[in-house]
Amino acid sequence: MPANFSLKRFKGRLAPGALTPVRKDPRVLVRIVLGALLAANIVAALILFKPWAPSAEEMDRQVAQLRQQVNQTQASIERLKVIAQKVLKARQQSEQFMQQYFLDRRTASSTLVSELKNAAQQAGIQQKEQTFSNFEPIEGSDTLSMLSISVSYEGAYENLVKFINHLDRSPRFLILDTLSASPQRSAGSLTVNFKMNAFVLEPLAARVVETAADATSGQVRSGT
Repeated sequence: MPANFSLKRFKGRLAPGALTPVRKDPRVLVRIVLGALLAANIVAALILFKPWAPSAEEMDRQVAQLRQQVNQTQASIERLKVIAQKVLKARQQSEQFMQQYFLDRRTASSTLVSELKNAAQQAGIQQKEQTFSNFEPIEGSDTLSMLSISVSYEGAYENLVKFINHLDRSPRFLILDTLSASPQRSAGSLTVNFKMNAFVLEPLAARVVETAADATSGQVRSGT
């Protein structure tokens, strides 16, 4: 396509008189060129110097703040570790306490009968009657229940005191609920009726406590 034809089409599309001011006043064209050069220089300066970037002092302050945050986070982590260790220790101690002082429901009755019989023999008193109640659930707990036992003994006052002291030192967590005494015909002999309560672990809870206690003892043996 001829060049003069293209130029004519381009000029024909321009509004009439659009190039007249530039032709008449070359200073307008110079100003346009200088403005474009000035804008290009400004853009180049902004790219080169980056005035929006933080200064060295601001960067130092940011680094100091980050270090402070890191130190605070580390201190929080150390506190959480200490709390976690205390919680773990408390849990282990509670499980050991439950295993030592609470009864397993599967053997609760036979264990109590055996211990009360041994205590009566050591104190020198004679056991009369004993009855067990049903296992009663403890409100607010799904793993514990309570077993009550009513038992009567006959013997001298001193021997009955020995029996009570023996129960007080029992490895089982026995709670003396009621105690009533009445004299017998024989001199110095009393009949004492006891009602005692014992905490009982449900089978699932007992297995969990036994497993945790075995794990704890294993850690102690291994030195961890």
